[in-house]
Amino acid sequence: MTDDRPASSDTAPLAGTGGPSQARAHGRGFATVDDPPPEQRSGPSGSALVDLVVISGFSGAGKSLAMQVFEDAGYFCVDNLPPEMLRQLATLFVHEGSKVKRACVVSDTRGGSYFEHLAEVLEELRADGLAVRLLFLEADHQTLLTRYKETRRRHPLAPSGSVADGIRAEAELLAPIREGAGLCVDTTGLSAAGLRRRIASEMLEHEQSSKLAVTFVSFGHKHGPTRDADLAFDVRFLTNPHYVLELRPLTGFDPSVVEHISADGRLQGFYDRVLPLLDFLLPEYVNEGKSHLVVAVGCTGGRHRSVAIAESLAEHCRSSGAYVVEVQHRDVARTPAR
Repeated sequence: MTDDRPASSDTAPLAGTGGPSQARAHGRGFATVDDPPPEQRSGPSGSALVDLVVISGFSGAGKSLAMQVFEDAGYFCVDNLPPEMLRQLATLFVHEGSKVKRACVVSDTRGGSYFEHLAEVLEELRADGLAVRLLFLEADHQTLLTRYKETRRRHPLAPSGSVADGIRAEAELLAPIREGAGLCVDTTGLSAAGLRRRIASEMLEHEQSSKLAVTFVSFGHKHGPTRDADLAFDVRFLTNPHYVLELRPLTGFDPSVVEHISADGRLQGFYDRVLPLLDFLLPEYVNEGKSHLVVAVGCTGGRHRSVAIAESLAEHCRSSGAYVVEVQHRDVARTPAR
């Protein structure tokens, strides 16, 4: 760590797997990580707002990724908001009739001279009874330099100068903000998954941080592959109902189609192997901070086998209550070939 870090640094660097909590509370007028969890808070009279998170810190320290954690948890999120606009937005949130319960705002040095008023605005919002929590992200000087070199972006405080000069100027500007933070996270050496886990464990309710959204997609290979699938199962080895004339116009939703597919026992053998695999994989994806998983199931035409299996896999995952499950059938409405 170099002398270009903020003058007061009481958060130790984190290892790539995420270290123990080093959260510290400073100053007054800011909610800290020891405050009651969001579900136990109440907003100003007539307001639905129970939690307002403000993210600030060094450019290149991971603020965009941090905001995504809250966005995935259902927070209303706004990036690059100057402090004065934060005051106006908070007024809208607490206005009677507003349905925003949880919000997250990123406010940093991109706001230029307006950023200097952030600490003052946060004090005022807290004094008005808002549950404001400030998350501050930082990294050591060399890490920030490396990240800027990789992205080839200009530093907001040194658009025509060196990145190193911008980091030094930013350290001075951020010092009072850091002192008021409820949670400071040093992202030096911290992976994206590690940062997500740290923020989720420190600042989100367990229910919000652990639920994975799983989408099961059925499709027909002859109509092209699916896009953005994380896992894909090819079930064309199973008996094809298309070759049974009375079953051809039906779909995988029909019990007679499911009965035909499962008649020889291979479908059950498939489930005996795939369901335990999903039971193992899904919690591992949650542990890695993944918020959405797409599981694709493909047969030939996308109307019979893949539809029935996608529905069955979804029902299995839905029954646990641990995931938000959705099913999409890309090709089920296509007219079957003769």
